[in-house]
Formats: sequence, C-alpha cells, structure tokens
Amino acid sequence: MAIPFTDYDVYDFANRRHIGPSPSEMAQMLEVLGADSLDTLIGQTVPVSIRQEAPLEFGPALTEREIIETLREVANRNEVLTSLIGQGYHACITPAVIQRNILENPAWYTAYTPYQPEISQGRLEALINYQTMVCDLTGLDIANASLLDEATAAAEAMSVAHAVSKSKASGFFVDAHCHPQTIAVVRTRAEPLGWEIIVGDPHRDLVPEQVFGALFQYPGTYGHIRDFSDAIAALHDAKAVAAVAADPLALCLLKSPGEMGADIAIGSTQRFGVPMGYGGPHAAYMAVRDAYKRSMPGRLVGAVRPVPSPLGPSPDLRFVPPCR
Repeated sequence: MAIPFTDYDVYDFANRRHIGPSPSEMAQMLEVLGADSLDTLIGQTVPVSIRQEAPLEFGPALTEREIIETLREVANRNEVLTSLIGQGYHACITPAVIQRNILENPAWYTAYTPYQPEISQGRLEALINYQTMVCDLTGLDIANASLLDEATAAAEAMSVAHAVSKSKASGFFVDAHCHPQTIAVVRTRAEPLGWEIIVGDPHRDLVPEQVFGALFQYPGTYGHIRDFSDAIAALHDAKAVAAVAADPLALCLLKSPGEMGADIAIGSTQRFGVPMGYGGPHAAYMAVRDAYKRSMPGRLVGAVRPVPSPLGPSPDLRFVPPCR
C-alpha cells in the first residue's frame, strides 16, 4: 500500500523544514534496490504476518498551524487538579523567566547533546554550576550532569555499589520507605544480575554482612526524617557501600548524606521548579565520594587548564567521558 502524496502548501512552514526524500530521490533509491515501488520493497522486507491490510484512518494531512490547533483542543480537555500522590513528585513554582527562556525556547530542546564544547560554553557552564550545587547539598565530592530519573538513578547507585564494594555478599538492602517506583526499578535491575533485594526497616532488618550495599530514603516516602549515620557506619564496618536517595530541597535544611557518611547520593531535581508534566521525565542527580568517581555513570562537565592568551586566562569547559 503506497502512501499517497498530499498537496503541498507553500504557506506551511513544516513543509519547508521537512528533510525527507523527494519523489525523484525515492525513485532513484528504489532503482538501486531493484524494486519498482514502495509496495514491492515492503513486500520484500516486512513479513506478511505483521502487515496491516487496510490503511489507518488518519484522514487528510494537516498543516503545522492546523495540527497545533488540534493539539490545543485536545490539551484543553485536560483537567488541572491538585496532586496529592507525593512519592517524589511535588507541585512547585516555575519562575516565568525560566519557563519562557528555557522550557519554551526551542534552542534548548531541539539541539542534540553539545559534543562541540567550543560553541557550547554557556550550556556547559550551566551544567557545571548544577554539579557544584549538587555537591554542596549532598556533602559529597563529585556529581554528574544528571541521570534519567530518581528510580533509575537508584538502580545505577546499586550497580556502582556492587562495582566498588569489597564485600563478597550478593544482597542489596532497600529501605522500605523508599518510593514504590524506586523499589520496583531496583528489583528489575537486580533480577537478571542475580542480586538479592532485601526490603525492610534499616534500623531493624539491616544485616550489613549480608549485603554489598544499601539504599536509604531521606526523607522517607511518608515524610519520615531519620539519621542513618549508625546504619552507614555498620555498613562500612562490613565493607559495604551506603547510598541515600535524598530530596534536594530538604537538604537545604537537613543534615547532608555526606555528613552521615554516605558514599553515594541520588535523587530527583523536579523539586527545583520543574513542572510535574504528567509524570516526567525529571532529571535525577548523583553524587559520590572522590574514590568512586571512575565508577559513576552519566556525563561530567569539567574545567580544563586555561590556555594563555593576550586577553588573559579564561575557563575552558569540556565534557568528560565516563570512565566505566
């Protein structure tokens, strides 16, 4: 089933930005492939058992303006409610200057990862400021430039703990007061690796000799605030590694994970003005002790030694590839 060509609207900006093949280019590619039509090419490559016989009822193609209007009509059916689910998601205030100049600025969200640092110093400076903020709040030595979300960051923390721990145990302890989605992702990551996940109360159920590491929630998913210093010290005595999933806004007032002796800290930065967005995604942070920096996942931004110039030395920021 060939896809019919639609009328070209010269006033539709999307048409002028489209970089797909033209009809003549498609004909040239089909000639090289030895197929006389797209139907023939699909017949040679896609099994009949998974092909749809009838076309989908998409209707006529829309211009960019028409699709934006349609999407707005759909979006207007959403009901703005007060979320009380908690579990790491919080209503927050997004400053208008951030919303307009970053969240609504296509220059930020259409560009790919800036692998050319010589033209991305401003973005890299923002990321290194972010890393510095995370280090200040967590009391740890080095932070990466974000991960996907808190749950996957917890799974990454477990992997780092296994890589650096001197313990021979195959278990990993998870605080029962961790967010439920965090516990679920950690279980999923551990299953194919053969690691046993032990969920319980850190002050009652943790046996340091049985685990290579542990994850604590701070504050807990129900709002409890606990000091894990004693549990972390016991883990270190057993050569295990301690990770703390901490709310970064709470760390502005509470004792930091580093002060408790934690080796790894992770959490969600959604607290700092990022809209909930119907569930995310929201960037997670990770910070570790200096001894574990070569096992930390994610990207890092670092400042290299400035090159002397007539205008004086200036900072030169670069992406540092992960060592692991």
